[in-house]
Amino acid sequence: MTVGVALNASDAPNQVDATVRLAQEAAAAGLRSAWFGQTFGADSPQLAAIVGREIPGLHVGTSAIPVFGRHPLLVSSQAQTAQAATHGRYHLGLALGTKLLTETGFGLPFERPIARLREFLTVLRQLTQNGTADFHGELLTATTPIPARVPGAESGVPLLVAAMGPQALRVSGELADGILPYLAGPRALAEHIVPALTAATEAAGRPAPRIVALVPGVVTDDVDAVRAKATESLAFYEQIPSYARVIELSGGRRAADVAVIGDEKTVEAEVRRYRDAGATEVVFSGTEIAGEADRRRTWALLGELAD
Repeated sequence: MTVGVALNASDAPNQVDATVRLAQEAAAAGLRSAWFGQTFGADSPQLAAIVGREIPGLHVGTSAIPVFGRHPLLVSSQAQTAQAATHGRYHLGLALGTKLLTETGFGLPFERPIARLREFLTVLRQLTQNGTADFHGELLTATTPIPARVPGAESGVPLLVAAMGPQALRVSGELADGILPYLAGPRALAEHIVPALTAATEAAGRPAPRIVALVPGVVTDDVDAVRAKATESLAFYEQIPSYARVIELSGGRRAADVAVIGDEKTVEAEVRRYRDAGATEVVFSGTEIAGEADRRRTWALLGELAD
């Protein structure tokens, strides 16, 4: 599952049906994994479970569920159910989320996100591995007076974090199986993210981490027009300090500066740069931005690179 794609069918008449059709096309193109974002719309673990059930062999993942506004007991139930449905092909991604969406959407103060992430991961690890928990932290409490194991999910659930900052990387290295960096270019990965994560993982005596790099990109001949669209669609992330920092560390000024846009030769070279920078897997997002023809062209190339 070295190369995958993020699927977005939120504008379709029926998002679930359209997502399954896209996932079938992705698998036919040779892509190894399909990933689903989590906002206030569709439930991403359910989408992943449906897609993974419909398309045997395709790995599916959530990228990523914010830890605010959720409880690890409920997220564990979702993740284990998806894992049983897909027979071991589900990958759970978690995120800190943002102050804006947390406080506006949930009415919760965006306070002590790193401490919350640490406690959330600690509980999830217990639940997904053992089906039980007895945790009493500063921010979270989780106990299992009745078992929380989902039969069929005995293999556990890989835990990934959308971590890019030093503190989040430290916690992820200690408690997660890897990370899901977004808008982090090869320079930021090689010089900052991968070394910090690897050091934390080694210090904790854990296996080498997965680095699933989510990359906005598309194969197209109309580079200038598509980059202009990307500049507009990705501008939201420039308001978020963690993204602004990693964009700068990548050598960019705008979020679109990190997007991979060009012909097949250009995109293939960039995918290899991500791998050379330490990415174990590369997942392209926003491939629909230039229209259906270029999306299919992009998936055809990525499918070839997945072999």
